[in-house]
Amino acid sequence: MDNSKRPIIIKKKKVVGGGHHGGAWKVAYADFVTAMMAFFMLMWLLNATSEQQRKGLADYFSPTVALSTTSGGGDGAMGGRSAHADSTMVQIGRGGITSSEKHGTTEQEDAELEAIAASVMGKGGDSLLDEAILRHVAIRLTDEGLVLEFFDLPGSPLFEGTTPTPLLRALLAAVAGEIRQTPKAISIEAYTAAEPLVTRKPRAWEVSSERAHALRRALPAAGVSDARIVRVTGHADRRPAVAEPTAVRNNRVEIVVLRDRVAPRRYAGPDRE
Repeated sequence: MDNSKRPIIIKKKKVVGGGHHGGAWKVAYADFVTAMMAFFMLMWLLNATSEQQRKGLADYFSPTVALSTTSGGGDGAMGGRSAHADSTMVQIGRGGITSSEKHGTTEQEDAELEAIAASVMGKGGDSLLDEAILRHVAIRLTDEGLVLEFFDLPGSPLFEGTTPTPLLRALLAAVAGEIRQTPKAISIEAYTAAEPLVTRKPRAWEVSSERAHALRRALPAAGVSDARIVRVTGHADRRPAVAEPTAVRNNRVEIVVLRDRVAPRRYAGPDRE
């Protein structure tokens, strides 16, 4: 028989997944277990760390800086503290430093203003402010100068009507020492939250102006000379800090350490220690 003419039969074995006894489900289950482990680790970290530790971790993985590079230090791997935070942190009332576009400024003047901000917020060391009142502070560097912003939080106002509360006086006492380090001129701004539409006689303009002047009168008691103040302004509810116009976060006052090109030095005398 001629073997070259014999039919060639090729048998192909069909491989199936194995059904209940296969291994495909094990891969999916392993992925699920890994995801759950990561989730529970995240929940544990959120519960086991403080707000400052979480902020330090966020700043470590965020290459974008505000006034300066991220600060480290503190106890343990997650003990870092930062002198800045993003705008979201500022809006929800957890303190922080944000930056804005700056044009025509000098490095020396920027460094001087940044040093004040870093000292107030605790860059490289302890903050001048207690944790409880640090939540009421936001700092930003602008074309105009260094803005020290103090704002209300729910249940924790800075004014009773137009009278400064002990909280605001404590804030002023804490930052006055740093403000005294420079002879630059100072501007005072005040803002209020929008009033409900049912308000019979809106007083936003009067209240913001009266609060600005109340802050002006309180500064000398904290050791900052009244002669350095070149502008006091009430803005009513015209520039809300957050989207909700009636939010208490919009009740705020600002002390602006002005750049020399905005307001030349006009006062050569010493501030009271």
